[in-house]
Amino acid sequence: MLTLLRIQNFALIDNLELNFRTGLNVLTGETGAGKSIILDAIDLVFGGRINSRFLRQGNSQGSIEVTFKISLEVEQWLLAEKIEPINEGYVICTKDFALTGTTLKSNSRVNGVLVNKQLLKTLREHLIEITAQGQTVQLTDKALQRELLDLYGGKQISTLRLNVAEAYLRYKSVQKELNDYLNFQKERLQRLDLVQFQLEELKSAQLSRTDELEFLEQESERLSHVVDLQKLGYGTYQLLYQNDQDQLTVTDLLGQVLPMLKEMSAYDPALLPLEEMINSALNQVVEAGNQINSYSDRLESDPTLLEEIEERIRLLKRLSRKYGPTLADVLGKFEELENEFQFLTTNVKSQTDLEKSLQAEFTILEMHCQQLFQIRKKVATKLEKDLVKELKPLAMDRVVFSCNFNSCPPTSLGSEEVEFYFSPNAGEKMQPLCLIASGGEMSRFLLALKSCFANYQNNSYTLIFDEIDSGVSGKVAQEISLKLQKLSQKNQVLCVTHQPLIAAMADAHFQVTKVTVEEDTQLRTVIRVNELTTHETRINELAQLAGGYSAQDALDFADSLLKKKFKS
Repeated sequence: MLTLLRIQNFALIDNLELNFRTGLNVLTGETGAGKSIILDAIDLVFGGRINSRFLRQGNSQGSIEVTFKISLEVEQWLLAEKIEPINEGYVICTKDFALTGTTLKSNSRVNGVLVNKQLLKTLREHLIEITAQGQTVQLTDKALQRELLDLYGGKQISTLRLNVAEAYLRYKSVQKELNDYLNFQKERLQRLDLVQFQLEELKSAQLSRTDELEFLEQESERLSHVVDLQKLGYGTYQLLYQNDQDQLTVTDLLGQVLPMLKEMSAYDPALLPLEEMINSALNQVVEAGNQINSYSDRLESDPTLLEEIEERIRLLKRLSRKYGPTLADVLGKFEELENEFQFLTTNVKSQTDLEKSLQAEFTILEMHCQQLFQIRKKVATKLEKDLVKELKPLAMDRVVFSCNFNSCPPTSLGSEEVEFYFSPNAGEKMQPLCLIASGGEMSRFLLALKSCFANYQNNSYTLIFDEIDSGVSGKVAQEISLKLQKLSQKNQVLCVTHQPLIAAMADAHFQVTKVTVEEDTQLRTVIRVNELTTHETRINELAQLAGGYSAQDALDFADSLLKKKFKS
């Protein structure tokens, strides 16, 4: 419910603050007094299009602020959008605008938080509905029209919609599983080709030990230096054990030392360990000479074996670069690939089974959609009849209204779109509501629609009507006033009116006037709004609407209207 409106430097408004009430709030005044400007300001806060004419001349900036008392549902939605409440149960929406060069720029805030147009649009749907000349109205949205039809169907449609939503959820779940499976199959086959290739590559390498590369590199080094090893081995043998040039060898020298130590130890037993050491050294040198001689004899140059070893080294290094970096890593990768190959060739689901499940879920979804459609058609017939009944007393006795259904692929909301078609005048072809209804017709249409829904809704909502009484007779105005009063029992209603019959039913009556004031030695026109709180001020305004301030008959008529209001 709208509780407070503050406007600064907007159009012809310099400063304005209005406190709205529960129930029916009416704004009255002469044509051109600026009543619609107030509605434009509210619309602008919730995403209406802004242009430079909205800024009061002579000013560089302005602002509009609205305060709403909100339901717990809206408060929770705001919290989900990370907007903290300022006051419990209230939300404050602000539109600030300023002139930059020749461009009017603006920003929007909700409880002090900068917000975008999409969030404002959603918030607007929670709080307010404006029907005014030249404005886009929520009611023309086809999605909302389907929601309204379903709301009119009550619990029966609600249950069927739940069935459709659950069936759609199951269908989409199986569809996702099938799509995931098909994607997996494609990826599986591609991966399987790669895994098979890599396994063959590693199998053909016949890997068995993690130190093979080090071993082969040592063998390669040995085979590459056979001649050097033979020369060095021969030279070592010559020095250790046997010399072709009759030079003394290590064994010869140790052999000469040993008798001398034996003789010395005969005199001094303390030298016996040293004698044993030299004797042991002699034996070891002899053994070393024999082994190095045997090693040298076995050395052979084998170019073929060397080439095979080097080729094997190249293979192992390439595999290490590709799967390693070490041979231990390559062997681990081989085991991993074997496990993956096992998984890819054994864990294969049936595409046929998934397709059958998908078709079965789609059949169930179609069944629930068809059930929902059949009930929607029945509800549509009832809504068409009830709405026309509500519209006829509102100077629309030749009105034709229809809920048209257009098939669409099944969704969680059914398999059809709903669009309201409307013809307000005899002989005119029915067209979509958004194309044919004028501002006044749209206001009366919404009024009739809300009257139909009076027993289905219980919203603390704000409904704003502009030009609802345009060109209607006193009898029609009486009907409009009764419907507005009925609506205002459950929703806050703001209405711009020229009809005393409607204004007399108001719970809060605001008089809009244009006055001339002096600003900086210049005369300026500004809009003033006064709440009429006394019986006398209201009588005078109603009399003015009825036919003139000076006519006693008009005053008496106005007085009777107010008395009738307070008796009802």
